[in-house]
Amino acid sequence: MQFKEICVLGGSGFVGSAVVAKLDAAGYAVKVLTRRREAAKHLILLPNVEVVECDVMDYQALNAELRGAEVVINLIGVLHETRRASFNAMHHQLPAQLAKICADLNIKRLLHMSSLGADKNAPSQYLRSKAAGESSVLEFQHRIAITIFKPSVIFGRCDSFINLFASLIRYLPVMVLVKPDAKFQPIWVEDVASCFVNSISKNETYGQVYALGGPKTYSFRELVKSIMSMLNIKRPIIGLGDRLSYLQAFMMEWLPGHLLTRDNVRSMEVPSVTNQPFPAVFGIEPSALEAIAPEYLNNRTQRGAYDRFRSSAARH
Repeated sequence: MQFKEICVLGGSGFVGSAVVAKLDAAGYAVKVLTRRREAAKHLILLPNVEVVECDVMDYQALNAELRGAEVVINLIGVLHETRRASFNAMHHQLPAQLAKICADLNIKRLLHMSSLGADKNAPSQYLRSKAAGESSVLEFQHRIAITIFKPSVIFGRCDSFINLFASLIRYLPVMVLVKPDAKFQPIWVEDVASCFVNSISKNETYGQVYALGGPKTYSFRELVKSIMSMLNIKRPIIGLGDRLSYLQAFMMEWLPGHLLTRDNVRSMEVPSVTNQPFPAVFGIEPSALEAIAPEYLNNRTQRGAYDRFRSSAARH
């Protein structure tokens, strides 16, 4: 089946911006729903993209904006709970509501972003809420062609993970790491975006759940060492045991920005890796971190300045 009209929730964020750009380049008519239009100003100039302010938690407002869509893509997710956005609301209630609206409006296609490690028995609220969201969406698979993606940590020019640790490495004399043996399989944001876009009209992806990981698995310590190597900077690394990891997270929960929480540490107890080969159906070979990250981590060009501005704009 060929689709044309696509509505994207979470389209102004890091992953969403990459997905929307690829949708636009592929010629789809894209409506991006965002709480604040200002957060999506970097998308407004794309020729096939319409940016609409919408409170996606408002059932009636969301229902109205989804009318006419043929495909819906849900990329909304939070790493830290706030008064405005709990894990349960963002990862469970919203997907459940979204799937019901799609079914009621006879929207035929729904793509949903989850996470590697999501499980109803996972140690963290984040991963449990992601699992609940998957289950609530799949309840409608008899009425909607659903595809779910479960990536590991996602890296790219405007990411908030690799870039964060690159900044810390530049400015701190010692790196103190919680859960230094935690496992990650970083995947490039452009590869994730390609999977979403390539899957839209592929019948063989309907009803499937795909784990997405890059070509290499790292411990947290190895990942930070790799970033140091890219920056040509050496720093001592002190790995914390479980008790000190949780103590550090507890202390950081009181700092502005919530760089680390105890729930984040609980999530790190579950390896963010997949033993499955990269899905061949998408026709791409995932790029290695070392092949992509050095260019943007060391980029001090005009393009780099623009990308840093775009990242800032999407966060405010």
